[in-house]
Amino acid sequence: MRFDSYHPFINLIYFASVMVSTVLFRHPWYVAVSFACAFVYSVKLCGRKAFILNCVLTLLTVPYAAWYSFYNHFGITPLRQNFIGNSITLEAVVYGTVLGIIIITVMMWFECLHAVMSTDKWIYLLGRISPKMSLFLSILLRTVPRIKARFRKTDTAQASIGRGSSQGGTIRRAANLFRELSIVLTWSLENFIEVSDSMRSRGYTLKGRTSFSLYRFDNRDRLLILSLFGCLSVLFMAFILDQTSIQYDPQIIFNRMTALSYVFYLVHAVFCLMPMVVQIVGEARFRAARSRSLDDQA
Repeated sequence: MRFDSYHPFINLIYFASVMVSTVLFRHPWYVAVSFACAFVYSVKLCGRKAFILNCVLTLLTVPYAAWYSFYNHFGITPLRQNFIGNSITLEAVVYGTVLGIIIITVMMWFECLHAVMSTDKWIYLLGRISPKMSLFLSILLRTVPRIKARFRKTDTAQASIGRGSSQGGTIRRAANLFRELSIVLTWSLENFIEVSDSMRSRGYTLKGRTSFSLYRFDNRDRLLILSLFGCLSVLFMAFILDQTSIQYDPQIIFNRMTALSYVFYLVHAVFCLMPMVVQIVGEARFRAARSRSLDDQA
């Protein structure tokens, strides 16, 4: 089974945890592993567009590190001086690079979150907390594409009588565009009133109302969340023992590495790779089951 087929609560806990750990853990190993896993998983989910976007974001770490080291002065290893005479140090450059990688890693995890957490999952989670908020979100997400479709229809209808947003001079086009926006705005307000009346007639405002959902917390969800909390417990121990950060000011000093440090490194790698492994194993099982089904039919 794919990672997005698990319970929405598990998806939300995982991405919230991995983003928090990415922000808090400043050790180069944790930063590099989180970056690599977020990069690969986002490409796995979103394809070529994610690869191009991730590469662009990665390149932006260079100017960010340069800007950070230019305006932040600490460290004992000077590299050169800027135009106002302040020293640019190795420690500032390294720390600026680490911060830049952390920022783009969080952005890539958000990209994965957007691909995994669909609209119905957000509505389900919010419906458990606030049914009214869930209802408002569902109406809003449904209305945005309808407004776009209504604007296209309005523009086509106006263009048939010579009043399209791309017809005439600059002033005429602007007037036509404002007229179309007024038409769409009027329709949107009327639609909101109709939707509100429809929802009220169906009992959406009644106290104690329940909602139907396809999501159930089964055994595989329990197994995954136990594994997830097991990894989080070990990582929390690493954080308490100060194994997830290093000293950058005034010089770069790594904490003493022990046998337990390697255990923390391994657990963090397993934690970051968890959705990717679940995705690959699920797809492999699906292909194997499909192949067996085709062989049986033959």
